[in-house]
Amino acid sequence: MTDDAPRAWTISSLMSTLSQAGYADEFGVVRIEAAEPVLRVIARNYGDLSIFLSVAGEQIVVSTLLWPVDEQPNPDEFNRFILKAQKLVPLSNFAITDVDGRDYYELIGELSSESPLREILLELRVLAQNALDAADDLRTQFAA
Repeated sequence: MTDDAPRAWTISSLMSTLSQAGYADEFGVVRIEAAEPVLRVIARNYGDLSIFLSVAGEQIVVSTLLWPVDEQPNPDEFNRFILKAQKLVPLSNFAITDVDGRDYYELIGELSSESPLREILLELRVLAQNALDAADDLRTQFAA
């Protein structure tokens, strides 16, 4: 298949493709079995950051956890800032998600399940860089 061939990606086809020799140095890939299978993509060039990838119908969702909301100094001010400054993280959106009863900031990217491979790779790289930038820049701006 060529990169531009229209197709709907599945968890299995993405795992197979990202596990190929050409991408193995950049990404580690582990399949997590759950109600809906998910891939844990380890972004090796970004400090082994874990990115979770799922496919649901016509959409691929990639996300990474940032830090617990209760550890964020001035969370109300920070939340207001990230809602107003969403443009600071291209191709990504902030969210708050519950993990085992604790709220975490999460960074999310979404694209079509028919996206070419180059767009999926770009999404993974941009999300990883945005997560590192958020941890380094945004979080420290709101230190107590």
